Amino acid sequence: MQQVLKEACRRAYVETGKLLGSPEGSVKFNVGAGGDISRKIDLVGEKTVIETVKSYQMNPTIVGEECGIIDGTDGFLIMDAVDGTTNAFRGIPYCCCSLAFATEPKLSCVTEAAVIDLTNGDLYSASKGNGSFLNDRKIETKKKETLDLDDLVGGVNISAMPIEMLLHLAPFTMKIKHIRHFGANALELCHLSRGLLDLSVDFRMKIRPTDVAASFLIVTEAGGKILNPTGGPIDLSVFPKTTLSYIGLSDNAIFRYIEPDVKNFIKKWSARAGIRTRVEGVTVPHTGPDYTAKDH
Repeated sequence: MQQVLKEACRRAYVETGKLLGSPEGSVKFNVGAGGDISRKIDLVGEKTVIETVKSYQMNPTIVGEECGIIDGTDGFLIMDAVDGTTNAFRGIPYCCCSLAFATEPKLSCVTEAAVIDLTNGDLYSASKGNGSFLNDRKIETKKKETLDLDDLVGGVNISAMPIEMLLHLAPFTMKIKHIRHFGANALELCHLSRGLLDLSVDFRMKIRPTDVAASFLIVTEAGGKILNPTGGPIDLSVFPKTTLSYIGLSDNAIFRYIEPDVKNFIKKWSARAGIRTRVEGVTVPHTGPDYTAKDH
């Protein structure tokens, strides 16, 4: 399956490349299964991936950002054919095609992943238990011994955050010296996996498994960690309407460094939103699973 995912990525790179930064690529169609308006470049990428997989006589259930669920019989293909659509149709060189294969419809069951940078063809891949690769070179997250907690570089997605949420997030962001957000979470996580970033964070509870299923495996196989906001593991359904927040890290030492501010953010934001506080902790406002954090 790994080779199928890679070939689908390569073909998506070729076909979407004809539309990057063009008025044609930005043409709007209907709202996709993920809830966003589908652009032509999204639909071309998705069609290319589906046709490639079918050409290998494979019939997985497809879970796509635009198409929703297409029933099949051979596992699950979790697809965001163009992650970073706004970048793609505006010509900003930061977008990717993200594909993952899972034996069951859960993030923990992803066994193969491939993500291609749609602007330069760099191909990230991983198989469970076999490490992560950029093209043919094995990659790893930044080593613990080279981390400088006073000089962290991190991607933090704050797009469309309410101002109250931003204010409560301030103490956390002040601990990250160099904040970046590039507009495509899947590719940003791949950059974490090769040591370019120390962490990648999205607390908005808006990200869908189709966005990050492949990159989560690539990060973990490269030696990194993917955690929920309170430091626990993430395991969710990959089907539409599921949303999540996550922290991607090169090492657990970073979570220990930011943990007090993250938990304080969770408590303050849930209280501001009128969410009931639990006896043992708090509930994060979202449409996905409950994350709880003990009081300290």
